[in-house]
Amino acid sequence: LFDGVYPFYPQQRKAALFNISTTIVIVVFLVLACSFLLITPGIRGRARLYWTLRALLSLLVGVVIVVVQFTGDWETGWVQANTSYKSFSAVQVNADVGLHIGLAGVNVTLRGNPVNQINETINYNEHFGWNFGADYDRSYSEGLKKGLPSPILYVAEKFSTQSPCAVHRQYRIAGHYASSMLWVAFCTWIISNILFSMPVLVYGGYMLLVTGAFMIFSLLSFSTVRNSPMCLIQIGTRTLHVAYGGSFWLLLAIGLLCSVAGITIVAMHHLSLDLLKAFFDLREDKVEEYQETPEVFVNPHFVNKGL
Repeated sequence: LFDGVYPFYPQQRKAALFNISTTIVIVVFLVLACSFLLITPGIRGRARLYWTLRALLSLLVGVVIVVVQFTGDWETGWVQANTSYKSFSAVQVNADVGLHIGLAGVNVTLRGNPVNQINETINYNEHFGWNFGADYDRSYSEGLKKGLPSPILYVAEKFSTQSPCAVHRQYRIAGHYASSMLWVAFCTWIISNILFSMPVLVYGGYMLLVTGAFMIFSLLSFSTVRNSPMCLIQIGTRTLHVAYGGSFWLLLAIGLLCSVAGITIVAMHHLSLDLLKAFFDLREDKVEEYQETPEVFVNPHFVNKGL
């Protein structure tokens, strides 16, 4: 025994602190943002502010499209109640039970109040995947074999294929189509950035509109699961209710931002093209291109010869 730890026995699993995939995506986009910010000192005048604003907004749209695919808070719910901790035991614990639904699966959280009760540390966060390639029922069976706490198994059982709630298929298909539309939105986001850099501003605005549209379509696809009645999740004497979470509302806000930005760019192309070119730092180049030469010098020797 070393400081309360038995070195030759498996230790109790710890609750997950963060999602590795989400962290990797955020770090990659932060590196890109820092790289763009390092370039800004070399840009002169008001164009520096416009360029920085365009780069940061574009990166914000890209990182949100990718990150929400790995988050687990499209729908969330919490409840605090006195509930049984183990099967075939009358021992009650006071705990917070959380349900976090994402595109790829469901996370069930159990955290005691306080964390240390009945000589145990009650702090769990278990993931059960339903994306294509994952076997939800197998994950649930493994949880039974490991002897997970009763509240976690009870909530996870509501989303299994054998559950009378019959919501597993709806969530699985809705998550698949929402993820597919988000990847399409990511591709159109890349195309819009290419068009803005060529520059073909009006077509970039159209692609930004398409990006926002596919983001909204992904939200509508996920929302179809609300058409199916959800079974009550009773924890002790309390009922756990779920509502749209942070990822859902964040994606909605970014989708509306893309739509508004696309409409604005297209409208400015037809109403105020000079202002649009000034924002994309193209006005000075066009003025110089079409500027007339104030004075022309001609060699009279060539003029006399008719050349």
